[in-house]
Amino acid sequence: MTAARSAPSPAGAPRPGLRERKKTRTREAIRAATYGLIRQQGYEATTVEQIAERAEVSPSTVLRYFPTREDIVLTDEYDPVMAAELAARPAGEPWSDSLRHVLRKALGLGAGEEAELIRLRTRLLAEVPAVRARMLENMSDTGRMLARAIADRTGLDPDGLEVRIVSMSLVGGLMEVSRYWAEHDHEESLAELVDRALDALENGLPALRESDRESDREGDRGGHREDRREGPRKD
Repeated sequence: MTAARSAPSPAGAPRPGLRERKKTRTREAIRAATYGLIRQQGYEATTVEQIAERAEVSPSTVLRYFPTREDIVLTDEYDPVMAAELAARPAGEPWSDSLRHVLRKALGLGAGEEAELIRLRTRLLAEVPAVRARMLENMSDTGRMLARAIADRTGLDPDGLEVRIVSMSLVGGLMEVSRYWAEHDHEESLAELVDRALDALENGLPALRESDRESDREGDRGGHREDRREGPRKD
């Protein structure tokens, strides 16, 4: 999703141990250093060495936590939180309603003091080709997470073609929401854009639906004309 800091653990999850909390602090320090430098001098001018110096870690530590500079911008811990939230939704709830609930909750977790970071992150996604390319590479991980969630909900094979198409369509749609939001100067509500994306994935484009209905009407009229030309059948 879009938050820069670590996501909270799912409800009921055990508190992380000391070692894991230390890792979390290191990740957050690296992210904070990266975003601070990007604000000051831009993405392209920001190096791993500068990030390490500001975060007070070694360059090798930065690369151990984030294999590429782009990963610092893109990586978060929201996927497992989303998966846990999806698994906790009522079994009889429509899938689209479950998705809307989980995505709204994720947006809520990233709101408030992190709103500026979200805008910066989506702007980098829209403007920096390397960030966008890395995002495309990483989409498969989120897609597999969603495929497993769909499989758990439906009993379908998570590697089945239809499940993979649905999950990756959703991931791709959310990426385009982020780009669209940034390209339009973050003027519209991100939550409303997500709802529009889910509507489009669920129902298709209204213009295409109307075109299909018109084609059906033309087909019906053509069939009636053909029937009249043939006239009554004779035995």
